[in-house]
Amino acid sequence: MLNLRSLDPLIELAFAEDIGIGDITTEATVSSSQKGIGTLFAKSEGIVAGLPVAERVFAKLDTTLRFRALVNDGDAITTGMPLAEIQGSAKTILIGERTALNFLQRLSGVATLTSQFVKAVADYDVKIVDTRKTTPGWRVLQKYAVRVGGGHNHRFGLYDGILIKDNHIVAAAGIRNAVQSAREAAPHTTKIEVEVETIEQVNEALDVEVDILLLDNMSLDMMQQVVQLVGTRAVTEASGGITLEQVQAVAATGVDLISVGALTHSAMPLDISLRLT
Repeated sequence: MLNLRSLDPLIELAFAEDIGIGDITTEATVSSSQKGIGTLFAKSEGIVAGLPVAERVFAKLDTTLRFRALVNDGDAITTGMPLAEIQGSAKTILIGERTALNFLQRLSGVATLTSQFVKAVADYDVKIVDTRKTTPGWRVLQKYAVRVGGGHNHRFGLYDGILIKDNHIVAAAGIRNAVQSAREAAPHTTKIEVEVETIEQVNEALDVEVDILLLDNMSLDMMQQVVQLVGTRAVTEASGGITLEQVQAVAATGVDLISVGALTHSAMPLDISLRLT
């Protein structure tokens, strides 16, 4: 669930850059007494996400507006389908239109792309997970949209999971040293994940009993070899530029997780519009 109050600073920032000192077009052309109904509707197919955020946007502008969702986050939508209605001041609806759509379109795009990845590997016992490659300030929202699309969240930040990557290994002079230092410093409840690129690194990580192996940019053959070597000794996560076209073949290697940065850094916004009556 989203903590909508925590999004208020981001919404206020969006207002500041879009509305500024006021919407001079709407102020000049629309009477303050004019009432209207704004209908959000889909102009393409996908998975909707962000309706509660859009509702919060309008509520921050005018608490008298009535927002009625016609579908739920996570629903599959088709072209022309109405998604929500906003009833009240026509002026306020128009002022909040773009900010609400910016949130709704982008989050729906993330959910839609995630859903495509999840469907592609539906026949395999594997989870699609996101990464930290998110838009600054939007991480909570984008990771929410990944969940709406059927995916799973990796760590939220540097503070809630240990992932020892190649540069950590270099700085610590080896996997063994890095893992031992992390284990001494971390709470006993924290799992340790290590990025590996070779079979030698896999064996070194297994020797020090890591919890998760991040298989970085490995070939399909090597991933399959690692999965067989690891067995149940550690969770295996495939990573490294995995596309929608490749993901099924990666799942077939038997890995437990597939992390996809594109879910959040490359998802195209879903085409959604608002019509005022």
